[in-house]
Amino acid sequence: MPDATYPTITQCALVSAAFKILLFPAYKSTDFEVHRNWLAITHSLPLSEWYYEDTSQWTLDYPPFFAYFEWLLSHVARLADPAMVRVYNLEHDTWPTVYFQRTTVLVTELLLAYALQLFLESSPLASRRSAHVAALSVLLSPGLLIIDHIHFQYNGFMYGILVLSLVLARGKNSLLASGLAFAALLCFKHIYVYLAPAYFIYLLRTYCLSPKSIFDIRFVNCVKLGGGIVAIVAAALGPFAALKQMPQLLSRLFPFARGLCHAYWASNVWALYSFADRALIVLAPRLGLDIKADALQSVTRGLVGDTSFAVLPEISARTCFALTLLFQALPLIKLFMQPTWENFIGATTLCGYASFLFGYHVHEKAILLVIIPFSLIALQDRRHLSTFRPLAVAGHVSLFPLLFTPAEFPIKTVYTLLWLVVFLTAFDRLAPASNKTRFFLLDRFNTLYIALCIPLVIYTSLLHQLVFGQRLEFLPLMLTSVYTAIGVFQHDFAGNEWRVYEEHKSRVLALVPPDKLFEYHVHEGGCRCAHSSGAKCLSARQPATRRTSTAARRSSAAIAGSTITRQRRK
Repeated sequence: MPDATYPTITQCALVSAAFKILLFPAYKSTDFEVHRNWLAITHSLPLSEWYYEDTSQWTLDYPPFFAYFEWLLSHVARLADPAMVRVYNLEHDTWPTVYFQRTTVLVTELLLAYALQLFLESSPLASRRSAHVAALSVLLSPGLLIIDHIHFQYNGFMYGILVLSLVLARGKNSLLASGLAFAALLCFKHIYVYLAPAYFIYLLRTYCLSPKSIFDIRFVNCVKLGGGIVAIVAAALGPFAALKQMPQLLSRLFPFARGLCHAYWASNVWALYSFADRALIVLAPRLGLDIKADALQSVTRGLVGDTSFAVLPEISARTCFALTLLFQALPLIKLFMQPTWENFIGATTLCGYASFLFGYHVHEKAILLVIIPFSLIALQDRRHLSTFRPLAVAGHVSLFPLLFTPAEFPIKTVYTLLWLVVFLTAFDRLAPASNKTRFFLLDRFNTLYIALCIPLVIYTSLLHQLVFGQRLEFLPLMLTSVYTAIGVFQHDFAGNEWRVYEEHKSRVLALVPPDKLFEYHVHEGGCRCAHSSGAKCLSARQPATRRTSTAARRSSAAIAGSTITRQRRK
């Protein structure tokens, strides 16, 4: 049963829906016309023309399942307003059209509420209260409110499929369904492919390989999973492959010509890189650096597909891909060695995080790829919460520039502030104390960072225009991108990677008697143990009941903490 201290998911979904209905007349971005145009394309044209139609600049560039989804909606849209589904009726936004499209976002988001309810019901009783609060935080996410219900997109529906897939991965009997749900999600929106490595490793270890030995392959399960995925992909791509349109479809899905950065820099490494390039342009005469003259125009225009660097080297899509895979590797290694559900969610979060930090042409909205799965495990350990807190603040503040109209300023700021106060306070109260070392200076930095977000929002949203008028229009966006990138980056990918290693090392060292400790040895699988050269390496699968004394553990930790070869203490 849900905790009576907090409202149920159903109650929150109803109240949230009522509030979102009040936002129907609010500002809507060009994404509203994008989806209206897709309704028209899929309704008015044969399937063979869907990925070729370019009457509008907002061409269809989502995978086929989303196109089929728009095709289904278009049959109802025609009843609400027949003019809505005409291809040449550009910028059509009558009130029936607005209410219909807003309603479809609201209705399809019910899948997220259902998935969160399953997450709550599948959680152990001991952590049910924490799971309840985490589920409510996702359901009431200010990110989804800003992006879907004002700006306009269907992310709530997509994240509903993702959360459903993550929850299904929790049970041994639903692993196949989890993999198939994720395969379907990729055919709706291909941005989730960044999470695929975590799914591949987890399903490989838990469904395709025996838990007793990685060399014992479950061939029947492999056939089920592989056959199911092939069937889903065939349903999505088959019609277009039969029409020999795969090159055209892929060119729409992966438009690498758009450049490294979006017009508004996402809060990632490339925002900091771009800012450094702008700073070096100013310092170049003093430092004697060469400036590429043809890149200066790109520096000032901020257009999609026009990203060039005047001083620093250009970054290719291949470089982004390599960095993403590199920083996904360590959590995936841990997941392969310890394929628990918690490690799976952690690996999924870090895969999304690596893709956001280093991905090519990343949109600011992709920060939800990190925040939403991380929310499901943020309350497991106070160290998780210490990194989740600045990430949640920076991630949601980075979405504020999506709503630049004065009428929406109080909505986005007040709602986000209330969400942060309510849920970060609840998270702080429920997160268990960690038995691992915490970096208290980092905690102080987090507090300072969060506090400074307030003057940042006030300046970029109010004071800048009063001081500069229409001049330096890109400055507020740049300040927001750079400052929130610091917050997202200090979520501490390197720290999380180090903790992965530290946790594995400590589990091994806890089982090694201090009189066996001589020096570090590196073993296959990434295990680093400190023991005598003739001692056997103990794996993390040793019984949890086997423990050394407190003094022995302290001795082990002290010896393992040094970076030089240990001499045995007599």
